[in-house]
Amino acid sequence: MRLEACSGGMAGQAIAPGTGPGALAYPLDEFYARERVPLPRIEAVSPEQVPEPCRSLLVHDDDMTPTLEAHYRSAIHLEVWGRERQGDFYFREVVLRLDRDQRAVEFGANKVNLALFEPAVRRLILDEYLPLGHILHLRNVPHHGHPLGYLRIESDPLMNRAFRLAGRHTLYGRRNTIRDSAGRPLSEIVEILPPG
Repeated sequence: MRLEACSGGMAGQAIAPGTGPGALAYPLDEFYARERVPLPRIEAVSPEQVPEPCRSLLVHDDDMTPTLEAHYRSAIHLEVWGRERQGDFYFREVVLRLDRDQRAVEFGANKVNLALFEPAVRRLILDEYLPLGHILHLRNVPHHGHPLGYLRIESDPLMNRAFRLAGRHTLYGRRNTIRDSAGRPLSEIVEILPPG
């Protein structure tokens, strides 16, 4: 199945920028703040307001990487656009690309707590090639996802560059937390899909 354009109305609740770990735009808002670039228009929406096929790709508790790999029938790798270490916390802004044709299938940012991973898994994360979801499955790391909310985003120049778009587009995404078996957050992620 090919990802068709996701469309829908723009009625939703606007998200205030720069409100930290509890915000639906976190940790993407950290990268924008560091670059002194305003966040694009981002609204919180209900799962029912996310149009298909984006809803099937976003509204679930599974990892995005295996979901996207199954949808596109291709392995996926990372292209890191920004990174920062703060002690055991590793932040990165990424584009996920299909191995077969380099098409961008996700743009986002995540904060990873490296202290919660074994050294071999930490090395794979810091190699910056395999997406986190792929690594978690590859190394059988017990975990579960917990989406905190769903997003409607008006694309900005950065997202347009990631997805090779021109003009304004309505994009959809989610804010997800991946937790270990003890409930500790392994990663906090904003995951944004292309329009099609």
